[in-house]
Amino acid sequence: MFVTDEDYSVVVGEDALKVISRASAENRANAELEAVEEISGYLRPVYDCKAVFSATGDDRNRLIVMYTADIALYHMVASLPQKMGIEIRKERYERAIEWLEGVQSGKIIPDLPTVSEDDGSVSNSIIYHSAPRLRHDW
Repeated sequence: MFVTDEDYSVVVGEDALKVISRASAENRANAELEAVEEISGYLRPVYDCKAVFSATGDDRNRLIVMYTADIALYHMVASLPQKMGIEIRKERYERAIEWLEGVQSGKIIPDLPTVSEDDGSVSNSIIYHSAPRLRHDW
């Protein structure tokens, strides 16, 4: 997986290990996949998400690792019966979403690989659309 046990303890502290130890392996895997997909939804129009999330070790962007861990922990805590530490998880989740919205709007430009047009993916060009044309024929 993109986020390791060591990342949880280094990035978000020892509290994370308590949450992980109480969550089932299946719940943890689902939470991590949901976090990756949630982040990809913000990054996909400009950045190569496959390259971002297939990176390993020191090649990974540390902010992406931190926010992936934060979002995954938020989802794990929400599914636990006691919801231990939900306040700090919610705060860190909201901070991650604010950062992702900043990236999406172009105000924040992370050091991530961009999508290339060679592989047929979405290009870095502007995407626009409009409402269907109104026809008032009487």
